[in-house]
Amino acid sequence: MVGSGSPEIQSAGISSSDDDEDSTAGVDYLRRRLKRLISRHDSLEEEAAYFPWMHSHNQSSSGLLLFKLAFQSIGVVYGDLGTSPLYVFSSTFTGGHIPNPEKDIVGALSLILYTLLLIPLCKYVLVVLRANDNGEGGTFALYSLISRYAKISVVHPTDRQLSTYKLQVPSKELERALWIKEKLENSGLLKNLLLLITLIGTCMIIGDGTLTPAISVLSAISGLKVAVPTMDQSNNFSTMLLCLALILSFVPADVVVIVSIVVLVILFSLQRFGTSKVAFLFAPALLLWFLTIGVIGLYNLSRGDMRVFQALNPWHIYLYFKRNGKVAWISLGGIVLCITGTEAMFADLGHFSVKSIQIAFTTVVLPCLLLAYGGQASYLIRNPEHVGEAFYKSIPGPIFWPVFVIATMAAVIASQAMISASFSVMKMAESMGCFPRVHILHTSKRFPGQIYIPEINWLIMILTVALTAGFKDTTQLGNAYGIAVVATMCVTTSLVTLIMLMIWQINVLVALGFFLLFGTIELAYLSSVLFKVTEGGWVPLVLAAGLLFVMYIWHYGTKMKHKYEVRHKLPMDWISQLGSNLGTVRVAGLGLVYNELVHGVPGIFHRFITYLPAIHSVLVFVCIRYVPVATVPRDERIVVRRIGPKSYHMYRCIVRYGYRDMRTETAWLFEQLLVECLENFIRREAREEALERAENAAAAANNESLCTPLLLRRVESGEFEEDLMVADNDEEAGSSVSEDDSLALLRKCRETGIVYLLGHGDVRARKDSFFLKKLVINYFYAFLRRNCKQRAETLNIPPGQLLRIGMTYFV
Repeated sequence: MVGSGSPEIQSAGISSSDDDEDSTAGVDYLRRRLKRLISRHDSLEEEAAYFPWMHSHNQSSSGLLLFKLAFQSIGVVYGDLGTSPLYVFSSTFTGGHIPNPEKDIVGALSLILYTLLLIPLCKYVLVVLRANDNGEGGTFALYSLISRYAKISVVHPTDRQLSTYKLQVPSKELERALWIKEKLENSGLLKNLLLLITLIGTCMIIGDGTLTPAISVLSAISGLKVAVPTMDQSNNFSTMLLCLALILSFVPADVVVIVSIVVLVILFSLQRFGTSKVAFLFAPALLLWFLTIGVIGLYNLSRGDMRVFQALNPWHIYLYFKRNGKVAWISLGGIVLCITGTEAMFADLGHFSVKSIQIAFTTVVLPCLLLAYGGQASYLIRNPEHVGEAFYKSIPGPIFWPVFVIATMAAVIASQAMISASFSVMKMAESMGCFPRVHILHTSKRFPGQIYIPEINWLIMILTVALTAGFKDTTQLGNAYGIAVVATMCVTTSLVTLIMLMIWQINVLVALGFFLLFGTIELAYLSSVLFKVTEGGWVPLVLAAGLLFVMYIWHYGTKMKHKYEVRHKLPMDWISQLGSNLGTVRVAGLGLVYNELVHGVPGIFHRFITYLPAIHSVLVFVCIRYVPVATVPRDERIVVRRIGPKSYHMYRCIVRYGYRDMRTETAWLFEQLLVECLENFIRREAREEALERAENAAAAANNESLCTPLLLRRVESGEFEEDLMVADNDEEAGSSVSEDDSLALLRKCRETGIVYLLGHGDVRARKDSFFLKKLVINYFYAFLRRNCKQRAETLNIPPGQLLRIGMTYFV
């Protein structure tokens, strides 16, 4: 309740008058004021409360906390970007030959330096990080932001009233933004295209997570060849047996490959324990790695030719392309590897803050990387024949083995970060209805975002081991890696440009300049890596095509099933004809009917009351819904309303989650929360009815004195409600179910027991459907439904309390 000293009441300005017109106006004002007072916070039509403390990402942090987050981000965000010096020069000059060492190395170094300055620094640190969704980043965050603003996805009005749903629009609506918004909302083709682009970006991130462990670990372990050259081709029988046991195929491999495979298998086997137990080592280890490569680079710069500093002049990029032509263009596929892992700055934003990631990159990561690449270039000018092992050859002899150990640790940490990111992306895809249900395990009680997906973990492990054993070196892996990296960046550039035009509403020339500058650079890199499709570049394309096929099939089948349920929901007239007993026997107990509708009674309920001899005294239609926001505050998570008259004792409960929220509640805890929400709803509903009667009494009296500020203050304090409750007529009171009766029945049913009623549907295409639809629904989608995690397991339903009824959906 708002206090009696509310500014709204004090400024109401209601004056005394004997005119009927003024009296009527006063009553109308009271009616409007009472409607605002009696609004139910759990109603599907009313706005939920706003909780600003939930948005910690948008608040300024203290200096100590900011630097703590910046330190932690080094271990989580920058592992992949930091291990790039292991393989960039060897992937740029393939074959171990540099035509003009002095000039070509300077030209390649200039490309590396300005790529680092333009893409990670200018694009991501200065622009993309600001396009976050209430502190969350990544491809799905951008899609969610666009979906909410343009209402692309199916969203219930109450979802748009979440505190995390609101958009901070910096300026008034412009014709351009409204025109783009209208085009997106009214064009099914554009909606599908936007979804397709998002799914492609997601698939490429998964491909990145598959290739990162292979190339990072293999590059780090390749230092053994530098230290012990005789290990390069060791093909004895025991080695072959070990490789056979690990990858289940007879593939000749050297010791470096075998050691890499062993490290990878151990790495993936430890994923089930979670990252929290070793996370405290990540930041110090990566910080030590960055300092190490920075010091080594500074050492090589001090011993090398000062002509390496000519790379600061971008004119050498032009000379590099003029001198080498097509060869220089092809070498871009190796240069682009210097920015692998850049997308992690945006994807992992939800764990940190914009400022902390910016500070870590500009103060530690970027300077150390520039020194590392400069030092390697300086060393290669003097020793161009060592380009194949540029990093390890440039290490001073006395510190070789310590650096080898640190490099291996950094490679493992970088792989760990990308594997965890793959889990998060898959979880978000499942939440948005774009991936089959999988078994998600929470590995940390303190950090809900740390998850483990067994199916995805073992699938990525098999693919990673197969790629490591199949390619055996970083050259072809680098070709594959580059496609995944650049394709993801192209998707981000496109979506951020759309956000600039629609939501930020900045000058169209600025948005166009952003798109043309970074789009041109990324397309140039993409054209280069696509040229190497036959040399390993086909790997991410095949992975992305397979994942995209699965995602789109699942999304299409789920959407068609939902449309069928909406079309075949039961009309309320039919429910009303059944009476309060619903045409059957009502027995004590609480029945939770799970469905996917946010309004209306699902068609499966007809089967329940047809085939069951009795139905529970209290029925709650529960809808678990994922809305296009990052997180839903707990206070706004559950929405309750009544279905039908009070005597039916039927309610609807919508439980809302964001795409980053984790469903960690046990069945017992969920039942307790649900019952508490129902009790609160019944109490608020009773109060609402009392205030409605107060409104009717005020309108009937039609007296000016009823509209004075004094009366309004009495309404605010609850006094007026009590007066009118006494004056309520006996007929109305006798015909309704009282608050005490409803609460007593709910508690009794809770004590008797809760039963979960779940429909088990078989989705089939209609007979008149075209062939492709029958193929997709009857075979591909049906296969995915049979092999994904069962819905009862996803909802944490106790098997002993579950009751299923089958139904066929002809979509």
